[in-house]
Amino acid sequence: MRQPNLFSLSRKEGWRRFADAPPRQRPEILTRAQLAALTEAAAEDYNDSRHDWHANFGIVQTPQLAGIHDELEQIVAANRQDGDRIRSAAVIDALPGLGKTTIANLFGRDFDRQQMRRLSTVTEAGHERIPVFRVGLTSNTTLRTLNRMICEYYGHPATDRANAAALASHALDCVLSCETQLGIIDDIHFIDLDRRDGLAVSNHLKWLANELPVTFIYVGVGLAERRFFADGLTGKNVALAQTARRWTRLGVDPFRLDTEQGRRHWRSLIKSTERQLVLAEHRPGRLLRHADYLFERTSGHIGSYFTLLMRGCYRAIRTGTEAITREVLDGVRLDEASEQARKQLAATMAHAKITSVLGDAS
Repeated sequence: MRQPNLFSLSRKEGWRRFADAPPRQRPEILTRAQLAALTEAAAEDYNDSRHDWHANFGIVQTPQLAGIHDELEQIVAANRQDGDRIRSAAVIDALPGLGKTTIANLFGRDFDRQQMRRLSTVTEAGHERIPVFRVGLTSNTTLRTLNRMICEYYGHPATDRANAAALASHALDCVLSCETQLGIIDDIHFIDLDRRDGLAVSNHLKWLANELPVTFIYVGVGLAERRFFADGLTGKNVALAQTARRWTRLGVDPFRLDTEQGRRHWRSLIKSTERQLVLAEHRPGRLLRHADYLFERTSGHIGSYFTLLMRGCYRAIRTGTEAITREVLDGVRLDEASEQARKQLAATMAHAKITSVLGDAS
């Protein structure tokens, strides 16, 4: 069995592994006869490599991903201000399961690779170059813990004993010394603006944006509904909010079947992913036959879609079916949101109100 590829993107060493990792090698597709000829140990190893592949086979270039990637590239490229000027930030704000974190991480990886290719791995002063830092917030994030997480990413030795102010200074030193240009902060919806410490963290994000010469990409769920862009203010005070003027909100939509373009995008996603399946009985176009069913099961949320396929592939291999069939997928239970939405969506699709079939039947 392959050793688990365990690392954390909240540490520079883990991010480096993520950024420098070569493309994963796809296992060979064996026929039924070739599978039967394998020894028990060889079959176990082969199946293990397939499970690993199906869980990690790569990123499909969806319209949502490509669109936000272009927006982020524009924002970062335009942020060439000197250190005395404030850079604008981007925030990816959407419902769960739509690939927000994946989009931010992939953009950060591309940016990191670009910087490492154009510049050396060390700065002119001899420090390690770290183009990107990334941290994820928790439900009890405070000023000190936020500063500590940034310092821990860089491996600063004083993270355990310093107070919030000292940690903020250390974080600034790390960013300047390592010539970091991009900062990704995930799960900012954990900041509760109705609490005193939540407002303090929100204000501290503005301080970081003012003091750190980096472009920030924030990622969160339902931020507009939480009045995040209004800084928690109401009434006339909303006009005093800085966040709405400094952050560019980028939304991520689920796939839809109520337009011809939406149906094309959904079918394109299925075609792209089915080419990656390593199953003895899989044939091109077989997965596309279940396009309506796949939408019914996932509500067009890409996270749920990939979970359904990954678990379906596992069942197909374990049961010997070696193909993604309706029966195989029926045996997979998904996240509760998808399961709850399934009945209503199935009823709507049954009455032909929405379908994945294209207008030209192509």
